[in-house]
Amino acid sequence: MLLVASAGGHWIELQRLCEAFTGMDCQFVSTSSGMTPPLGARAVLEIPDTARDSLVGVAPTLIRLARIIRSFAPDLVVSTGAAPGALALLVAKWFGARTIWIDSIANSERMSLSGRLVRPVADVRVVQWAHLAHRDRSLRYLGQVL
Repeated sequence: MLLVASAGGHWIELQRLCEAFTGMDCQFVSTSSGMTPPLGARAVLEIPDTARDSLVGVAPTLIRLARIIRSFAPDLVVSTGAAPGALALLVAKWFGARTIWIDSIANSERMSLSGRLVRPVADVRVVQWAHLAHRDRSLRYLGQVL
């Protein structure tokens, strides 16, 4: 399993989900160097940070993600965001992996843009506010991370 999150709040939310992944073969990926893996012995792999408004900046992130996913060959890729996590789901789908998007708790009124953009490639999209799932049947509410 590959677990991908941008540094900051997205990473914190991913760390808080780690109990669900205990006993699984996990590889963590983030946008910051020197991160401590919250689970397992593998070092956290770094990918370049990118924003959705920089097409030039997307290429290095896509290339690094493709290398990671090709070498690790995960069956499942989970991301809590942001744009690099959305790209991870896209690349994972190209390689035949199943994908899960968990939107940030900060998005209480509407799913994030990245969360909306991954709709075609995410096998499951999870929100942390029940009313968002009630509005859109393609979303799942399973509780809040925080």
